[in-house]
Amino acid sequence: MRFWAAEFFLVAGLCSAALAAEPLPGYGADVSAFTVSGVSSGGYMAVQVHVAHSSRVAGVGALAAGPYYCAQGSLWTAMNHCMTPGAWTPLPSTEILQSHTERFARERLIDPTENLAKARVWLFSGSQDRTVQPAVVQGLGRFYSLYKTNPLTVDKPAGHAMVTENAGNACGATEPPFINDCDYDAAGELLRHLLGSLSPPAAKGLGRLLAFDQGEFGAARSISMADTGYVYVPRACDTQPCKVHVAFHGCRQGIEQVGERFVRNAGYNRWADANRLIVLYPQAIARYAWWVWNPRGCWDWWGYTGARYATKEGAQIRAVLGMVERLGAAR
Repeated sequence: MRFWAAEFFLVAGLCSAALAAEPLPGYGADVSAFTVSGVSSGGYMAVQVHVAHSSRVAGVGALAAGPYYCAQGSLWTAMNHCMTPGAWTPLPSTEILQSHTERFARERLIDPTENLAKARVWLFSGSQDRTVQPAVVQGLGRFYSLYKTNPLTVDKPAGHAMVTENAGNACGATEPPFINDCDYDAAGELLRHLLGSLSPPAAKGLGRLLAFDQGEFGAARSISMADTGYVYVPRACDTQPCKVHVAFHGCRQGIEQVGERFVRNAGYNRWADANRLIVLYPQAIARYAWWVWNPRGCWDWWGYTGARYATKEGAQIRAVLGMVERLGAAR
């Protein structure tokens, strides 16, 4: 009885927060070129946003994620070939994935692939990660190399998690909230690679973490997105133009599962404060319906929202791009 009561109040609290969420404000941010990153399914999602909108996405950081369109619309392929590949379930070849990518470009479902060569790419694999093996991250590196990028790949003895300098579980752990203390600031390192020279991070976050209504951008339970998203806004961005970075959480790492731990502790906010950077934290949720089967609250990288999930027409990608556009709107 106590369990069900606690669950009721947790759900009620989340629903109240969603009802109270305000519209996402415009900040006049520079969204002509923005950057993205993510961990696990969020890493796959970051890569999808990059490839789909490569004319505008200047760089991508991906932790524990594989090549674009790896799952090719199949949950079986996602789980067996694109997370823990083996002799009987190999990672799809980069040439096959490139052929799909080029087809999407010809059909104008994604931006021209020539843009990819201009991007900065930062990749991370954990040697203790048994959920998404390092070989998968290496496959992502090979995919980008086909397009003449020069990805920087970092390896640490980490489990399956967002890696931080001093927050979360032991470095080799793979358990909620999937934030690990590895004495390594992954958020800072990837931002420095994607954005170039940055000022040192603030001693503590001084900006505002705002909850906003994702629904006006087409986010809905039908596409496994939460009613409420988050954005971190440094004080300077209230009066000056800022850049935008989109950070995607991983499976079982959204607000529904771990509260605000990812949006507060993943490591981005202190860097944002010191470098006039707005950080957008879109939110996915778990869904158990047969037509939207996503029990771990993952971003769609295998097709549960439709066949064109990895393109500009993907429902989640459209929603997130709408949020980015709003951040660029006048105050």
